[in-house]
Amino acid sequence: MDQSNLCPRFQKGMELISKRWTGLIIFQLLSGPQRFSAVQSALPISGRLLSERFKELENEGIVDRHVYPEIPVRIEYSLTEKGRALEPIIREIVVWSQDWIEPMTQA
Repeated sequence: MDQSNLCPRFQKGMELISKRWTGLIIFQLLSGPQRFSAVQSALPISGRLLSERFKELENEGIVDRHVYPEIPVRIEYSLTEKGRALEPIIREIVVWSQDWIEPMTQA
């Protein structure tokens, strides 16, 4: 496909959600607000990379970072309205993968 025929918004959207771990982070947050450690324990991702992805998703307005003024400080991440708008897309990918992708075998 000729690069000039691509819709720039579609291209940016695909680049954003296809970035390594981003789709899985969004999927994890669909169940509600979570602390950094909960997301990290649910995914095989380093803390540095998870932090980087959260910052990118915050900058795009997909994830909200809420700091609670407690001692010790509690920080939760949740999807914004823009992030929650991805839910039907993520859910359809789940359905598609269950229908068409073979389970990974452990080596």
